[in-house]
Amino acid sequence: MYANASFGVISLRLLFIHTDYIEFETKEPVKGIAEEISDELKHLKVPEALAVFVSVEEDDVSNKESIIEDAVKNILEIFEKVNAERIVLYPYVHLTNRPSPSKDAKSILIEIFEKLKEKGLEVYRAPFGWYKAFELRCKGHPLSELSRTITPRPKTREEVVAEITSEYYIIHPNGIVEKIEDLEKMDLSAINDHALRSYIESEELGKVKKGTPPSVDAMRRLELVDYEPASDPGNMRIYPKGAILFNVLVSWAKKIALEDLKAMEIITPLIYDWNEPDIREQAESFHERHYIVKTPDEKKKLVLRFAADFGLFKMMKDATLSYKNLPIRIFEFARSFRYEKSGEISGLKRVRSFHMPDLHSFCADVEQGWEEFATLFSHYKRLTDATGIEYAIVFRAAKEWWNRLKDKVIELVKESGKPAFIEVLSKMKHYWAIKSEFQAIDSMGGNVQLATVQLDVIDAARYGIYYTDANGQRKGCIIVHSSIGSIERWIYAVLEEALKKEKPEIPFWLSPIQVRFIPVNDSYVKDCIRLASSLRARADVDDRDISVARKIRDAEREWVNMIIVYGEKEKLTGVLPVRFRDGHIEHMSFEDLKKRVEELMGEYPFVPLYLPMRISLRPKFVG
Repeated sequence: MYANASFGVISLRLLFIHTDYIEFETKEPVKGIAEEISDELKHLKVPEALAVFVSVEEDDVSNKESIIEDAVKNILEIFEKVNAERIVLYPYVHLTNRPSPSKDAKSILIEIFEKLKEKGLEVYRAPFGWYKAFELRCKGHPLSELSRTITPRPKTREEVVAEITSEYYIIHPNGIVEKIEDLEKMDLSAINDHALRSYIESEELGKVKKGTPPSVDAMRRLELVDYEPASDPGNMRIYPKGAILFNVLVSWAKKIALEDLKAMEIITPLIYDWNEPDIREQAESFHERHYIVKTPDEKKKLVLRFAADFGLFKMMKDATLSYKNLPIRIFEFARSFRYEKSGEISGLKRVRSFHMPDLHSFCADVEQGWEEFATLFSHYKRLTDATGIEYAIVFRAAKEWWNRLKDKVIELVKESGKPAFIEVLSKMKHYWAIKSEFQAIDSMGGNVQLATVQLDVIDAARYGIYYTDANGQRKGCIIVHSSIGSIERWIYAVLEEALKKEKPEIPFWLSPIQVRFIPVNDSYVKDCIRLASSLRARADVDDRDISVARKIRDAEREWVNMIIVYGEKEKLTGVLPVRFRDGHIEHMSFEDLKKRVEELMGEYPFVPLYLPMRISLRPKFVG
């Protein structure tokens, strides 16, 4: 008998007994479950049979076809090994404490039965949904009692994509929605927005230029980031100057989440039990993009998290939530891992180990979820605009959710003032019903996703995250996933944006070295150190025993934002010649310099220079 539990995913447990005979007799039907049967199925005795007791249970991957295929393969394998003459399939719920819905169990049992019959075998099936008495005699040889658990093979990314069709649209800033009838033949010249045109060429049409992004050379030459040959590909080493840039971006991301958006911060583990059904189901939704590791005794499989979801959702499942708490925002700076294909790994654009500032909002319903989605979209847009990064706006949505939210998406696009590319999917392929992406455009015309907001209508039920509404009823949350984007991709985008210019420049607030003082000789080193120490900036002093001209060239090659040559004239007059990246020089007092630094920093977070101020004291990490 199968209870009418409400699950949607399945696997099988099989118990094989090679018998001299098996005999069963139906007693009474289970109300609402029992199938109609002929008189001959009410009492049946089958000699020399392989009895296969079948239990269909809830599990973690919905892939019915692969379960049936594997079950038939296993039954045939045992049938041949024991040299049985016939097969009897017997529905037997007692092999599991997590039974699937009866309609799923029945349909799977019947399909296995039919596929075995197609093989030309003599196959019988005990009726489904009936209380039965049965008797059998086991042959007792070494293979006469066996068991198997059939877990479904996860679908590959390619299989999932192959099942989904897409429609494409452009939403213009005036709200007009234009359907793209043929993506391959669309007139890209009609799109005035350079970023959107570049995105479509790169991502949707695959016309990105071949070659290594120039930021790969820049990140090494500037001693920011490098490949770590002793690690798995896509796991990077970050040098001291790179750590400064990294920490400025981390501080910025935390300011956005904790101060601006008033989120609460948590910390959760990096590694999780692969046998936890909810975690495994979510991990496998990424289709072979996760790291699996084993404990030293090889008794346990563990998965490295690909985002903050695992620990957060387990935490929220245990939390007591009221509608009065919602929406609630939770932030975690999540070191994460995704096993990207080796051919896709490229500099900082796509890595296997990355740092994601993850923000999740737990909402009462779709309406509140969309309000949160719109709030976060608008907030991330303002922040991305302020960085000067060139980017395109993209939305992706399952068709039913596009139809439901289309007007709201149009309003968001109108408010943004930028056109947007829309992909409408025939069905959901992940947990999100609709998502937005800010796609940064690199110096080669390629694209990389930065900020994203995603409306999740699945994970709350998957993990059992509920709240109590105003009527005291228990209801599932809607979850809004969002992030400004991984720190690695932001470094990539910042470098690539800089490389579009004749003289590359990192925005002042992000730059590892913002101001460099160059003393004309050793007698001015102390003055330069005093000035650099008095400036609320990442300022250093080039005290090396080389020419001033060489020091200026080196500062230019390091993309230092401001260069100040300091000698007797500057000491006597107090007027500093400040050379900017574009080559122009402004003469200003030290107080004016402090004001200019303050203006350029704005409200961005400040991270001190965690390097020796004197360049002569620094090691050389590259070259």
